[in-house]
Amino acid sequence: MALFGSLATVRTQLAGSPSFQKALAYVEEILRPGSEAHQRLLAVATGDTGRVELGDGVFALEQAYIAKPPAEGRWEAHRVYIDVQVIVSGDELMEVTDVSRLAVAEDHTPAKDILFFEQNLEGSVLRMRAGELAVFYPVDAHKPSLAAGVPAALVRKTVVKVPVASVS
Repeated sequence: MALFGSLATVRTQLAGSPSFQKALAYVEEILRPGSEAHQRLLAVATGDTGRVELGDGVFALEQAYIAKPPAEGRWEAHRVYIDVQVIVSGDELMEVTDVSRLAVAEDHTPAKDILFFEQNLEGSVLRMRAGELAVFYPVDAHKPSLAAGVPAALVRKTVVKVPVASVS
């Protein structure tokens, strides 16, 4: 099931995988003010996403957006990649539940690694703040990018995609 917390907490839980070590080294850099990665994320325009290749099939999607009302969120899950979602600035809510509790609404695999689910169940809610990250495995349906308050915050976030095959 999903992991979440500070970089130090999550790093301890994922210590064994070289792919996760690559992902977490990038996370450490992007969370460091003044670093090249941090500056690159700050330059992402609201509504845009940039892709950064990290090697060995690991990549990051650097994003800036206004968090959406919870009613507009969609349950999603991935089969090929594990998500490491990192809040760099702002805050948001994320919901999580086991995929077995949801019915698939749209299957965009294998062309895109995403499944969307029906909106008939509420999951556990995580309030994610700057410097925190959540790791979602293929069994974790998640509903990210939800506003934590009114007005909704500008969120700068990176989602590191780690191939499932590299950690098995």
